[in-house]
Amino acid sequence: MKNYYFSTKKMCVGYDGKPLIKDIEINLPRGEILTLIGPNGAGKSTVLKSIAGQLRLLGGKVYLEQNNLAEMKAGELAKKMSVVFTEKLRAEMKSCRDVVATGRYPYTGWFGVLSKEDERIVDEVMELTHITDICGQEFERISDGQRQRVMLARAICQEPEIVILDEPTSYLDIRYKLEFLSILQEMREKKGLTVIMSLHELELAKIISDKILCLRGEYAERFGTPEEIFKADFMEQLFGMNESSFPGNPKLLAYIRQMMEWR
Repeated sequence: MKNYYFSTKKMCVGYDGKPLIKDIEINLPRGEILTLIGPNGAGKSTVLKSIAGQLRLLGGKVYLEQNNLAEMKAGELAKKMSVVFTEKLRAEMKSCRDVVATGRYPYTGWFGVLSKEDERIVDEVMELTHITDICGQEFERISDGQRQRVMLARAICQEPEIVILDEPTSYLDIRYKLEFLSILQEMREKKGLTVIMSLHELELAKIISDKILCLRGEYAERFGTPEEIFKADFMEQLFGMNESSFPGNPKLLAYIRQMMEWR
């Protein structure tokens, strides 16, 4: 059996002991990008939070380099995995640079004092994510799109092997959506970063992803490459679209099909 960098075995997720999605099977080599897609309420955030350990698994296991994540110590995991979720970070009176620098805490010891090397990494990551110009601004006063980039910089500062992101492009305009995703691709190519994220922008998911996990209903609908997933009949089934979905303008479905090159 092939040893994957990240894998799940019969993972079951949900809330309050009630299963939402069962038997999720994921296998990723190091340095691949996996994107979760599906309609609103399908459980994308629940899966991501369960992988990150913020929600207790209701069944199955999650493995990182054949190590059960549930058995890894918090400090060890913090050096392997970073997380960027949609919940807003409370950072009163902290500058953007202060927030980014907290990504170095797994390496600074009890007192959180940054070394010269830590400071260098913070500066390098802020330049990589194009937020050097706002480094001195108060984090609570910047725009949602700027916050999203600051949080990505914070995650990269951890020097993780794998990063988990929930709808990371939600508050970004088209330029910064593309820039954000290009940074992930650059980190994947240069440092072998593995990425697991959710996206609503299907056209971007199709371009950037190595693997796609489709969620709808009690079980994961399908797991595969973009070429295997993005087919007209399946995508319309996944999102419940057909000719009657747009009674006011049936041309919309034709446009969507053409845009996504499903047909």
